[in-house]
Order: sequence, then C-alpha cells, then structure tokens
Amino acid sequence: MTWRCVWITGASSGIGRELALRVARTGARVAASARTATALEDLARLDPLISAYPVDVTNTADMIATAKRIEADIGPIDLTIFNAGIWKPMGASRLSAEAAQQSMAVNYGGIVNGLEAVLPAMIAREAGHVALVSSVAGFAGLPKGAAYGPTKAAVINLAESLAPDLARKNVQVSLIRPGFVDTHMTRVNTFSMPFMIPADEAANRIVQGLEARKFEITFPWQMGLLMKLARRAPYPIYFWIAKTFLTPSSNRAADGTINPDL
Repeated sequence: MTWRCVWITGASSGIGRELALRVARTGARVAASARTATALEDLARLDPLISAYPVDVTNTADMIATAKRIEADIGPIDLTIFNAGIWKPMGASRLSAEAAQQSMAVNYGGIVNGLEAVLPAMIAREAGHVALVSSVAGFAGLPKGAAYGPTKAAVINLAESLAPDLARKNVQVSLIRPGFVDTHMTRVNTFSMPFMIPADEAANRIVQGLEARKFEITFPWQMGLLMKLARRAPYPIYFWIAKTFLTPSSNRAADGTINPDL
C-alpha cells in the first residue's frame, strides 16, 4: 500500500507515538493527534513528515473539524488509525460509573467520532482504510477490566458490523487487538502480563498488517490464541483461570490511572 496521508489518534505516547514514527518511514504524511499539544510538537520535531493536530477525541465537532483541517493541509486521508484510549483498572470493590462512562467515551466514543469525521469522504470517493484499535481484553472479561474490557468488546463488534458494509464502498476496515505492550499504561498493573512486547515492535506488527490489508491484526499470537480459547471454555473453567492466574496480587492500582497523553 502507498499512503499519502495518515491520521493517528492517541499519538503522543506509547503505541500511537511509535506508529507515527513507523508510518512516517513509509513516506506518508502523518497527522498526529492527542490532547497534549506539547507532546505532539515534540513528536513532530523528530520527523518532518509528522504534523501535530491536537484534539479531544470525545468531542464530535472537534474531530470533524480536525479531519477537515488535515484534508485541507495535507490532502485526502488514506488511512486512519484510531488508537486513543485510557486504562482505568476497576473491579467490584471500586466500581465507578464515572470511570466506566469515561472509558467508554474515549475508547469507544473516540473511535465513533473519528469514523463520523472520515467515512463520508471515503465513501464518496470509494477509497480509504480505517483501523480501529481494540485489545485482546475485548475477547472476555478480565479481573480489574470492568471499565476497560467492555469498551474494547464494543470496538470489536463495531468493526465486525462495519466491515461488510464498507467493503461494498471499497473502504477497508482493520481491527487491531494488541496483547500486553510495554507502555506507561501497563506499568501500573500488578498482575502477570505474559508475552509482553515493546511499543516499537507493536507498531511494526500493526503497520505490516495494515500494509497487507488484513481485517484482524492480533498480537502476540500466543496471547490472542489463549484469549480465544479462554472465551470458548465453559464458564467454570474460564472463571477458575481468571481467578487463579489473572487476579492482581495487590490493589496498588485499584483506583486507576488515566493516560494523560491521550
């Protein structure tokens, strides 16, 4: 694939930042978005093909306006990677409606807002590619994932719902489901995180999958396979696995941490 203009949200840190740098190496112009303007400006200084477009993904009007700015400055958006997200560990003892609603507003609502901003133009010209970042946590409920997991499950359902419809308009959909990636979001966790990979490796795997126009980009394959098998296990077995191997060893991060860079 040859991309001329790529829009990436959640680009100021972690996977999003590495994606911006990796995509720029393909020769594409990258519109990097996040709420933190200073972090985006620092990123833009690393490569002349990267430009900063600060935006709050939870604001529909701002997302639509940002998409229009990008197209006016750079040209039609060929690929979007809607990556912005927050991780707020939450279980039964600290259940918070506010945390759940905020997680849904960013992790799911941010993607829907982005789609509303870019799909009309892509459908009109019958060309484009939208990539939605979910997680292996969307396969099944996990301890401390009561705020995060449902948002990622919703993204999976959204991608599956849109893909057949958009295919008729020659618009590609990709569903990205990372396992554990070494970022400041995962460093607050107190439970085992098997098969963890660095953020730059995650970015490489995502770009390779997008270049191949894959619908499903799940990695590492070991974690994806384990979660798919766990989802198919009878509930008594699944709950035993979750309780035995996935329950945090302490409540150090029980009150949650919002990624300030998204």
